[in-house]
Amino acid sequence: MRGIEVRKFAKETASFLMHFAHGGLLVTGIIVTVFLFAHIGAAESHEQGLQGIGDMVVEHRGQQTAVDASERIVPSGEMRGVVEYLARKYRVAATAIEPLVTTARSAGLRAGVDPMLIIAVMAIESGFNPIAESPMGAQGLMQIIPRYHQDKLGKISGDSLLDPAANIHVGAMILEEYIRRCGSLEEGLQMYAGAASDEAGLYAAKVLAEKQRIESAVRRGRQSSV
Repeated sequence: MRGIEVRKFAKETASFLMHFAHGGLLVTGIIVTVFLFAHIGAAESHEQGLQGIGDMVVEHRGQQTAVDASERIVPSGEMRGVVEYLARKYRVAATAIEPLVTTARSAGLRAGVDPMLIIAVMAIESGFNPIAESPMGAQGLMQIIPRYHQDKLGKISGDSLLDPAANIHVGAMILEEYIRRCGSLEEGLQMYAGAASDEAGLYAAKVLAEKQRIESAVRRGRQSSV
């Protein structure tokens, strides 16, 4: 009788252990499955995240390339005469004048202003001295008074009007605004110089005369490059 009970107990114990083992394997399988799905999901999420970052980098690079393409407008062969003319007249090294001419072309493109006009204004205002400063506080190549044009400075990458590139770009925006507001090139130039009340328009005449001389230098450069 006692042997029968022992065998029965052993059978029940074995059955329990088998169920336990089966249940344990099932639970383990569930845990492993959940882990695998979580890992796969995390991997996919990680891959999507990397792809998203990659897309942003590609997009940023594309935008930066477009910006760089608009900024890197180098003087063409016909601009050689301009650089030589300005270097000779204003006694500034051609290597120093050339990047200013390049930036004037870029700024003119962005602002919708004739680059030759920008160059002529630089010539009259500062003689291409990037650190020029007037008693009235006008600064840089195009003699801009900072307190009147902080809004425009905020639209470009430079933070100082003594930065030549920033000065030229801000000056181009000012010229575009004044010419548009006044309705004529001459009046816009007079306003730029703070001489709107000068009916003779001496400042505008001086700038436009220099612009004509620069354009003559362009024509000479074009002819010499043929």
